Amino acid sequence: MTSTLPHAIDPHTPDDVAALRRQVQEQLQIIAERDAIIAGRDRDIVYKDAKIATLTHEIARLKRWMFAARSERMDPAQRALFEESVANDIAALEVQLDALREPATPPRDLPRREALPAHLPRIETRIEPDSCQCAACGAALTLIGEDVTELLDCEPVTFFVQRHVRPKYACRTCETITAAPVPAAIIDRGRPAPGLLAQVLISKYADHLPLYRQQQIYQRSGVELARSTLAGWVGACGVALTPLVEAMKTELLSLLVLHADETPVAQLDPGAGKTHRSYLFVYRSADPNTDITIFDYCQTRSGEHARRFLGDWRGALMVDDFGGYKNLFPQITELGCWAHARRKFHDLVESKSSTRAHEVLEPIAQLYHIEANAKGLDPPQRGAYRQLHAAPILDRIRQWMADLRPTVADGTGLAKAIDYTRKRWVALTRYLDDGRYPIDNNSVENAIRPIALGRKNWLFTGSEAAGIRAAAIMSLIATAKNNGHDPHAYLRDVLMRLPTHPNRRIAELLPHCWQATTA
Repeated sequence: MTSTLPHAIDPHTPDDVAALRRQVQEQLQIIAERDAIIAGRDRDIVYKDAKIATLTHEIARLKRWMFAARSERMDPAQRALFEESVANDIAALEVQLDALREPATPPRDLPRREALPAHLPRIETRIEPDSCQCAACGAALTLIGEDVTELLDCEPVTFFVQRHVRPKYACRTCETITAAPVPAAIIDRGRPAPGLLAQVLISKYADHLPLYRQQQIYQRSGVELARSTLAGWVGACGVALTPLVEAMKTELLSLLVLHADETPVAQLDPGAGKTHRSYLFVYRSADPNTDITIFDYCQTRSGEHARRFLGDWRGALMVDDFGGYKNLFPQITELGCWAHARRKFHDLVESKSSTRAHEVLEPIAQLYHIEANAKGLDPPQRGAYRQLHAAPILDRIRQWMADLRPTVADGTGLAKAIDYTRKRWVALTRYLDDGRYPIDNNSVENAIRPIALGRKNWLFTGSEAAGIRAAAIMSLIATAKNNGHDPHAYLRDVLMRLPTHPNRRIAELLPHCWQATTA
C-alpha cells in the first residue's frame, strides 16, 4: 500500500510572504505617487488651457479694437497712439501665450529678413566654446566655419550692428560639431540688442517720446523700424521687467516711512472714442539709504487702491489731505506736508489777496532752515535737534493762527488757509516725534513732476494693461535716477543679464542695489 506523504514545508516561506508584502506596499506607494503626479499635470493642463483661451480671446478682442479704431472719430495722432498701445498689449499677451504653449519645432520656411543696413559699423564679439577639445571623445577640435548672428544695437543718436560670431569646430575623429550656444535674449529670435531696447524704453517713458516719433528719429539715422515692431519690443520688455518691480515693492513695504501722492492720466475709451481719467499713485521711501519709487496705475482715485497696495503695511505715511487716505489711519501713522500748508499762504501773497498771509511764511522758512542744518545728523540726533529748535517755532505758528482766526471772515482765502493748517496740525507736527519722519512730501512730488510734463506729449494711455506696464518701467527708471544711475546704462545691463539671471538673486538687478557689470 502506497502512502502519500505531505509536502515538505519550506522554513523560509513566512519570510518570503513578508518580503512580498513589502514589495506590494512599495508598488502601491509608487502607483500613488505616479497618480498624484498625473493629477498635478492634469490640473496644470486644465489651467494652461483656460489661460490660453483667455489670452487668445483677449488678443482677438484687441485686434478687433485696432481695426475698429480706424472708423472712430479720432484725431490722427490719437489714433496712432491708440494703435501703438494696442499693438503693445497684443505683443505682451503673445509673449505670455508662447510661454504657456508647448515648445514647437520652428517652421522650415521662415520669412526671410532683410539684412541690417550695411553702412552701420560692425562691432564683432567672438564667442568661443568653453573647451577646444571634443566633449564626446576628448580629441582636438578643428575650425570648419562660423555662425554669425547680427543684432541691431545703438547708442544715443548712433546706430551700429553687433556681430555675434560663434565659430563651429568639428572633431575629425568622431565627426562631432561643437559651437557656443546663442546668447539668451529678452526678444527671442529678435534683432534688437539690449542697448536698443533700453533706448526705446528710455525715450518712451523717460523722455516721453511716443513710438511714432521715435520711428521718425530712427529714419533720420537711416534705420527703418516699424511702429508695430517697436510696440512689440516695449510689450515684451514690460513683461520681462515686471518681476523686478514686484521685488522692489516687497522691499519698499519693509520700510518704516513712505511718501504717497497721486496724479491724473488720461486713458482712451475706444468704444466711446474719447478718454477717461485714470490715476498714477506714487509711493517713495523716506530712507535715503534705500531710495525706491514705485508707480501704481489705477482706474480711479479711490482710496481702495492705496489700501490694496499697502496691504498689511504699518508705518508712517506722508500724504496731503486727500480723503482717499483717511481710512488708512490710525492703523497707519499720518504725516502732514508743510509744503502744502505753506503753499496756501504763499498763493495768497502772490495774488495779493491778503495783507497778513506773509507773516507765517518767515517762521515756516525757519523750519526748513532747521531741517537743512539737521540733514547730516542720524535720526535720534535729528529728532533732538528738532525738539530744541523747531518746536518753539511751531508753537509760535499755532498761537499766531489762534489769535488771527477770529478776526478773519469765513470763506476768505486766509480763513481757508488757516483752517486747513489747524485741521492738519497734529499730522503737520508729528515729524517732531521721530527723526526719521520727513517734514514734507516734496520727495514724491519730484517723482510726479516728470509725469505731469510728459502728459503733454503722450496725451493718454491706450489701455489699463498699457498703463500698468508703463508704471512698472517708470518705477525702474525713476528709482535708477534717484540712486544716481544713468537709466540707459541700467536698463541695458539689466536687459542683457535678465534672461539668465537666477531668480534667487533678483535683488542684484533692482536699481537701488544695482552695480554695473564689469567687462
